[in-house]
Amino acid sequence: MGIKEEILRLKKEKNAVILAHYYVIPEVQDIADFVGDSFALAKKAKAIDASIIVFAGVSFMGESAKILNPDKKVLMPDLEADCPMAHMATLAKVQKMRDEIDDLAVVCYVNSTAELKKVSDVCVTSSNAVDIVRKLPQKNIYFIPDRHLASFVQKLVPEKNVILNDGYCPTHHAMSSEDVLKAKSAHPQALVFVHPECPEEVVCLADYAGSTAGIIQAVKQSESKEFIIGTEEGVLHELRKQNPEKTFYLLSENLVCEDMKKVTLEKLYQVLRDESNEVHLDSKTMSVAYKAMDTMLEMTKS
Repeated sequence: MGIKEEILRLKKEKNAVILAHYYVIPEVQDIADFVGDSFALAKKAKAIDASIIVFAGVSFMGESAKILNPDKKVLMPDLEADCPMAHMATLAKVQKMRDEIDDLAVVCYVNSTAELKKVSDVCVTSSNAVDIVRKLPQKNIYFIPDRHLASFVQKLVPEKNVILNDGYCPTHHAMSSEDVLKAKSAHPQALVFVHPECPEEVVCLADYAGSTAGIIQAVKQSESKEFIIGTEEGVLHELRKQNPEKTFYLLSENLVCEDMKKVTLEKLYQVLRDESNEVHLDSKTMSVAYKAMDTMLEMTKS
C-alpha cells in the first residue's frame, strides 16, 4: 500500500480531517479534505466534524484551529513550519498603544501567534480586513502585525486612522516595482494579480490585489488568458486546476515560502499514524484568543 493510501486509511480509521493551505506542495493539497486560504480554513476548522484535525500549514494556523476547536486534537505535520510575520508585533507595544491612544481597536491579522490574538479586539484576514475595519466603531486602528496589509486597508478605509506596525511577510515583502515591470515586459498581455501583503509599490501596479482566495476567484471570472501572479507559488496548483486553458507566470521566482514547503506527505502520514506534533495551548489563552477570532467570524456572517 502506498503512502497516499495509508494516509486515507488512517484518516478514516481515526476520524481525522486534513486541512491544507494553498501554499503547501501540490501532493498535500490533493490529499486534503479541504484546501483554502486562512479565512476559509478558519471557518472550516470551527465547523469541522472530526476527532482529529491535521493542519497542513504553518504554526499560527494550527493554533487558530485549536482555539476554535479546544476539545479536538490538532496535529501539525511539522512543528518547525512557522510564519516569521506571526511574531512581528509585541505585547508591550500593544499595551503602549492602548495606554496612549483613546478610541482604539487592536486589529490582528490572523497570521499571528495566539499570544497576539489574546490582546486584540478582533482578528481579520486579507479577505475581510477592509470590511471589518470599516465596520468597527473605533476611529483609531492599530493593525498588527503586517504593515503592507495595513497600508492596503488604510487606502480603502480613509475615514479610519490606521496605525501601521513594522511587520511583514518575508516572501511578499521581497517583491518590488522592478519585479512587476520586468514581468509585464516579458508578458505584455498578462494581467497582474497580487496579494496585499506585497509592498505598496507592487500593489499600485497591479490589475487586482486581494487574498489568495480572491485571486483565484478573480482569475476564474476574468476573460484574460494570461496572468502574472504575485503571491506564494503554491497557489498556481489550484489556479491551473480550475483554469486549464489559462497561462500563469510568477511575478518572481522568489515567491516561495520555505516554511510551507516543510509540509510533506511523509510527515502527514507520520503524525496521523502516531498522533504526534499535537498543538497545545493553555485554556486561558484559548478562551481569550477565541473572542477575537469569533468576533471576526460573527462580523463576516452576512
